Amino acid sequence: MNAITPISRGLAPFEGRLTGITNDVRAAAVGELERLGLPTQKVEAWHYTNLRALSGHAFATPGMVDEGKVTAALAALFGDTEALAKLPRLVLVNGRLSAAHSTTRLPEGVSCTSFATTQDFGTQSAPDREAMVALNTALAEDGVCLSVGAGVKAGAFLLISVAGAGNEDASFHPRHAVALGEGASLTLFELAVSVEDAGPAMYLHNPVLSCDVAEDAHLTHVKVQEEAENAVHLATVYADVEPRGSYDSFTLGLGAVLARHEVHAALRGSHASVHVNGAQILGARQVGDITSVILHGAPDGISRQTVRNVLMDHARAVFQGKVLVERIAQKTDGYQMNQALLLSPNAEIDAKPELEIYADDVKCSHGATVGALDEDQLFYLRARGIPDDQARRMLVEAFLTETVELVQDEAVRAFLMQRVERALKARVSAGEKAA
Repeated sequence: MNAITPISRGLAPFEGRLTGITNDVRAAAVGELERLGLPTQKVEAWHYTNLRALSGHAFATPGMVDEGKVTAALAALFGDTEALAKLPRLVLVNGRLSAAHSTTRLPEGVSCTSFATTQDFGTQSAPDREAMVALNTALAEDGVCLSVGAGVKAGAFLLISVAGAGNEDASFHPRHAVALGEGASLTLFELAVSVEDAGPAMYLHNPVLSCDVAEDAHLTHVKVQEEAENAVHLATVYADVEPRGSYDSFTLGLGAVLARHEVHAALRGSHASVHVNGAQILGARQVGDITSVILHGAPDGISRQTVRNVLMDHARAVFQGKVLVERIAQKTDGYQMNQALLLSPNAEIDAKPELEIYADDVKCSHGATVGALDEDQLFYLRARGIPDDQARRMLVEAFLTETVELVQDEAVRAFLMQRVERALKARVSAGEKAA
């Protein structure tokens, strides 16, 4: 097959790496990139999220990260959360699987291979529709392929991405896959962080994760995105759920100057369930986007989505949630709720919940609320001797706690609350004073 030379449709930051690709799958992805271009705000699904932060950069293949910095980042990650520190872990450094920092022994019935070895792109992703997935398909180097055998209760795993850009703009595009056999269960706790001194250059982290959940299997996927302020994080998740299976997810967005967490979940069998919950705490000029497309393709399915945002300074959050109910999917029960707490007059939330229903026996609803802190509640707390800054943090924490409590794993939930409390302590007071 002849090499493909990329044309300029927003692809200039990657042109040097896209030129000359000859692998059939990757070349086809480059062809789709030529056709689609990187998404602009003229693309409906990207109307509220602008990728102009990528322009003017030339993203090279990332270099190595100092091992001492990686070790320090991992040691500092869990703090007092010993239960999580003891879990099996799979660690990627700048998008490459690191055997030195990963667990070598896995429980019986669980297998792990690297994408670099298998080069298996799976069948769920849609590079012909999703430009960032096409970019990942073209440039993916490594990732984790995790398989849990039928009936195996695998417990919890950590999937950790540690990044450091150094002095040169770089991008990495991990390709992950998780497959659960019939009746299996797994909790996947994904963490995206940067080393303490990530370097002055910008980096792009563009992962794709595919999840196959068989009959009666249950996958819990919890993610914390806490990348450096010079990072762009654009993640895409696909989940296919078979009869009586479940995909239960939660994402906490804290870092990166621009972040997008996009989920495409499909209920393929009857009595399947999907939960796509999340929270974002954003300040400065951060942009955080949570987008979902949930397809009900079988009867008696249940989907839930609860997302809460806390926004300060000039931060902006985006929520796009679409529930599509096919004609066959009778007795579907779908619910979406997006809520935002604005702590600055300059903060912004763009919410676009959608329902597209072709069945006639369903129970579906969606809603959105936007507001500020309740002055009466603040007065009540201050009247009892609680300092203003602490009172504000208490109210914001209470706003977020209800969403975090949707996570069932106690140790993971405790870690999430630690991260929430730390972010609020660092940001809420400053955001309020700036207002």
